[in-house]
Amino acid sequence: MPAVTSQNPAAAGAFGARLRGFREVQRLAYECAEAVAAQLKPGVTEREAARMQRVWLRGRGVRDWFHLPFAWFGDRTAFAGFRVPLQFFPTGRRLEPGMPFILDMAPVHRGFTADIGYSGCLGLNPVHDRLMADLEAHRELILREVRERRPLREIYEDVERLMVRQGHTNRHRAYPFGVIAHKVDRVRERRWAPTVFGFGTQSLKGLASDALHGHREGWSPLWSPYSFSDHPPQPGLWAVEPHLGFRGTGAKFEEILVVTDSKDPQESAFWLDDDLPHVRRWQEEKAG
Repeated sequence: MPAVTSQNPAAAGAFGARLRGFREVQRLAYECAEAVAAQLKPGVTEREAARMQRVWLRGRGVRDWFHLPFAWFGDRTAFAGFRVPLQFFPTGRRLEPGMPFILDMAPVHRGFTADIGYSGCLGLNPVHDRLMADLEAHRELILREVRERRPLREIYEDVERLMVRQGHTNRHRAYPFGVIAHKVDRVRERRWAPTVFGFGTQSLKGLASDALHGHREGWSPLWSPYSFSDHPPQPGLWAVEPHLGFRGTGAKFEEILVVTDSKDPQESAFWLDDDLPHVRRWQEEKAG
């Protein structure tokens, strides 16, 4: 990915246009999350909430996915008892008053990919509110240390230490390979876009290609606590999702972090968009 510099205006122009495509689909996904969250009521199941996301996005032109939408309710937001990948898929768990929920979707639109996580609650839940407030420090820490070009594995460990200081547990460790993030990229548009175990085949091919290419050069498209992530941030777009848990309640955000090869710290890494629900929530709480 080219550096964004005044000395390279053509590259900067193409780079900016590319980012707009990713920003648009990320905003579309968050718009979907807010629309579906507003429709949730007691008795709705995880499967129904996942279907609502699919229908909403397909109605706006989405035909391909990095992964199909997920929904987790209650203690499943903290991945309580999760041991195998099949447990991540939506179930018949029904939403109840005061229950936290997470909507997670990764649509591909016009060849651009987003992967977002939206945490909410059906009514009042002080534990959920505390988790959401504590996530702000993780967004700041991740950006700061990526700009410092710290190895991804070390940043992961610092995120985990911050969770422990806050009194929480690291729930993204329950994800496959314990990832806190993965790379996303453009996907070639096709009329037929099949999925395998809920993941788009086009996106999986791209991730596998990145993994092979990165293995040869000493980096990985998966940001994990393991040795294969013991390298500085690789330029590209990363879907980052710190996930906190506390006594059967989980909360996270997931959004795109842009990493470039610029020497300017401010341009070397930045969040793709600051006009997102969790960021607005923190701004409103400070203003209040």
